[in-house]
Parts: sequence; C-alpha cells; structure tokens
Amino acid sequence: MIQEPRVRTASPSTPRPPRTLALLAVAAGLVLTTSGCGGSAAASEDDTFVFATGKDISCLDPHVNGDMPQASIAANYLDSLVSQDSEGAIHPWLATDWSVSDDGLSYTFTVRDDVWFTDGTKLTAEAVKANLDHMIDPDTQSGTAGGYLKPYVGTEVVDETTAVVTLNRPYAAFLEVLAQPFLGIESPEALKRPQAENCNAPVGTGPYKIVDYVPQSKVSLVRNEDYNSAPPYAQHEGPAHIEKIEWRIVPEDSTRYGLLRAGQVDALDLMPSVHFGEAEADPNVELILQDRPGNPTNLILNTTRAPFDDVDVRKAFLHSAYVDAGINSVYFGTVTRAGGPLSSTTGFYSPDFEHVYDPDPDEAARLLDEAGWTERDDEGYRVKDGERLTVHFPYTPGAWPTAHQALVTQIQATAKKAGFEVLIENGDGATVSELGNNFAYDLRADYWNTNTADVLRIVFSSEYTESAGFVPNGSGFRNPELDGILNDALATDDPAERERLYYEAQQIVSDNALQLPLYNQASQVALRSDRYGNLTLEPSLSLPYLYDVTAVDSE
Repeated sequence: MIQEPRVRTASPSTPRPPRTLALLAVAAGLVLTTSGCGGSAAASEDDTFVFATGKDISCLDPHVNGDMPQASIAANYLDSLVSQDSEGAIHPWLATDWSVSDDGLSYTFTVRDDVWFTDGTKLTAEAVKANLDHMIDPDTQSGTAGGYLKPYVGTEVVDETTAVVTLNRPYAAFLEVLAQPFLGIESPEALKRPQAENCNAPVGTGPYKIVDYVPQSKVSLVRNEDYNSAPPYAQHEGPAHIEKIEWRIVPEDSTRYGLLRAGQVDALDLMPSVHFGEAEADPNVELILQDRPGNPTNLILNTTRAPFDDVDVRKAFLHSAYVDAGINSVYFGTVTRAGGPLSSTTGFYSPDFEHVYDPDPDEAARLLDEAGWTERDDEGYRVKDGERLTVHFPYTPGAWPTAHQALVTQIQATAKKAGFEVLIENGDGATVSELGNNFAYDLRADYWNTNTADVLRIVFSSEYTESAGFVPNGSGFRNPELDGILNDALATDDPAERERLYYEAQQIVSDNALQLPLYNQASQVALRSDRYGNLTLEPSLSLPYLYDVTAVDSE
C-alpha cells in the first residue's frame, strides 16, 4: 500500500505521473507472487529496527560537507533550534521563542533550560554560538550549512538561555534553513574534538544517540532514555518507542529491496523503481512517498568554458534531450518530471518554465548552425574550426541510482543525434568532486534539496561560485541582475513581493539555459508494515523520521 504525505505547493504543481501495477510489472519484467514478503515474525520494541540506505556516509556530522545521507540520519539524533510544519510555518523547538530586529539583521533566541546533550552537556546559548561558528569555520568545509550561513556575522551570548545572532544583511529564509537537519544542534563539548572523531560520533539532544559507526557498512544507534525535546510534528513525547536502530548501508538496489522482502531489514530508502509494482501489490509493504523541495535533479551546464559558454549551444543541448521518454523508460512513472529550476513542491515555484526546452530537433539544429557548428564529421558529430562538439561529463555511478545511470546514457544518445559528443567519464567520488571544484567539466549531475526558494541564490548566484568543500553554483554563471533580485527577495517578508522576485529569478535562469532539469528529488521509503508502523517524514526536507515508529501488535 502507499502512504502519500501531503505536499505544500506555492502554486499548481506538476502531478506525479500515474503508476499502474500492470504497466510497472510489464516494464520491469516482474513476476508478482501472491505469497507476499517472507520473514514476517512479529516485531518487538526491544528489537533492533534495521533501516537500509543506498548511499554511504563519509562523515556523520551534517555540518561537514553536507550531503543528503548525512541529513537523513541526523534527523534521528539531532534536534534543531526551530521546526517547520508541512505547510511551511516555523515553530519553536530547542528555541522556545525568538524576535527579529526591525532591520532584519538581528535574531534573539531563547533556548530551553531543561535539555541535555547525550554526553551530559546542558543545552545553553553557548551551544547556539558554538554550532553556528562551527558551521561557518572554513576548517569545517561546510558546503551546505556553511553555505546557508553566508550572511552570518556572529553570536552574542547574553545569558544562559539568550543568544543574539547578527547577520550582515536581511535573510528572510534564515529560520527556514535553521529547521533543517543540516543545521542540527550538536554538543559544544563534542565539537571541540578533532573532526575525524566527531565525524564518527556526533552528539546531539535527539531521540537516539550514535554508539558505533563502521564506514561503508552500518551505524548503530540506541534510544536516548532522557529525551524530552520532541518537535511539534512528532506524534508523542518522551523517549522513542524503538530501543535500537541499525542504519545499514546497502548500495545495490536489488539487494537492498531483497533484504526488505526477506525480512532482514525493516525499511529502506531510495526504493528501486523496477520494484515499485511488486511493493505496491504487497500488503506487507507500505510505501511512503513525497517529492522534496529545492532544485530538482539536473545536469548543470558549465558556462565558464566552451562549448557551453555560448548560450545558443546550451539551448541546443537542452532541446536535444528527450527527458520524458528517458524517465518513462527507466523510472516507470515513479518520479515527477521537472522542467524548471525549482521542484514543484518548493514555495514560489512557477509552472511557466516547465516546457521551455521541450525536445525540438529542428530548433537545436538551427541554434547550432547560428553558433557556427555547421559541419558534421564522419561519425555525425558537429564540427567548428576543425574541433568536434565534445561535452565532458565526469560521473560517479555509485553516487546515483541505477535508473539515473540509464537515464544519462539515454540523454547521451539523443544528444548525439543533434551532433553533441557527450563523453560520460566515470570516476570515483573524490576525483569527480575535484574536477567539480575546479570547473573542469562541461556537464555535472546535480541537485539541491532545501525548503526555500532561496535555493536559486545558492545554485545560481555569483557568491556561490567558489568552493567551500564543493561549489554550489556548478554553472559558474555570474549575473549582477540575478544577484540583486535574489538578495532583494531575502530582504522582504512580503509574500507577494517575494513571489514576484522569485518569478523574475526563475525567468533569468530559464532564459540562460543553465541546467537540464530531470525530475524532482523524492523520499521513496518502503516499510515492512507487518512488523512496524508510524514511520513518517520530517517536514523540512521530507527525510525518514524514526522517533514515532512502533512495533505492530502481533495479536
């Protein structure tokens, strides 16, 4: 069965393509059985809840670098200063209240005086300062949390429960990003340890605490018996129901799903698209699905060097790609197509940019002709001044689902028909990341999950073209007009004005053909519902939240 949490949209969103069991079964070549899952022994809350994820976690501290696997597990052992509900409203959490100065440059937070970190350190205003300072410290290499905090100047500790945070410019999205697990609050004493030590065992105030970490294998967590700081979106208070969690890393899609079917794991994320039909038909499996806000999965075009320094060539490449056909053939309708720079679940999203660059071979040919790529060589690739129209695409297959790998291969094939030679150059994560930090590529596979339209500033503004662990603006695009619009959007709390400004920003991004949008990022979680229930998604980034999980009554 499927549980589909409600998703917030600022304007009409692109509907999820319909999924029918027959279509999925035929497309995936599945043989559905009537026996359901195996391993259906009743669960107990004293058992270990096993959650299987498809991506390794290089550092458990979400302040460092900042990738989604870090935030996913952090949502279960860190609390945040504030929380966000499913409608986007901000509520208290570790901070009981706050006020904002008239000029928008000062935020005064009052934190709870009855919360302790699991290392015995008390939560105080000093912890707020230590965490924000840690996120912006260059040594932390915080590409995500630190990137969000570019306006941060410093924190004054007024007393044990009062912290005054100063910014260098108004930042309307500040509370929204503070609600994310990437900016979860860690023990200030634990943060004093060497980074490698803190990466292996960060310390929070959350419902679980980390007790062991085996890289590329598993993370073991145990219940925080003293937990008393559940967020408003939680379904209960006090300690978590389940005593222990094993967060297991299983990169291979079919293996991960096979473990769920066999009852060896209780839930998984990155649900493989080829198994959706089987899971939907199984009464012992519950699918929990929700598109995430932010910048959708995309291929970003590097504007700092040829050939994509020419906007006509960029537009031609976008018109050469048959993304819908590719998605239907490899994802079988399990993802939502994206056509613009914001996913359809992001506030201030506009649908006006969804079909600007639909497939159009004639338009692609015309644009390439105008750009001077008028000849073709013996293999059919476009040529200009004796040089082939070559696009270098460094890629780490293990960092992406199997379906994504198939999709980019299909895009490579359709681009060839237009005359582009797309070289998919497979490499390990470190090598591809280094190329990315030096703009040594033409295409880069990308996405940015966040709960605010300010993602446009992070992904496209001039100030994010330098590395802080990685370069958020992978296009290298610099445009003073866009920078001004995005900064103006942060300086106002007027929703109508923000909508107008973010529309203008989406227009500039679209006009300059900076990305080939593919599909919305999504949480796609499968749960053994014959054993456990109440697995939900935390609202800020739609990440798996295990605090409310309960064992199913066997009677």
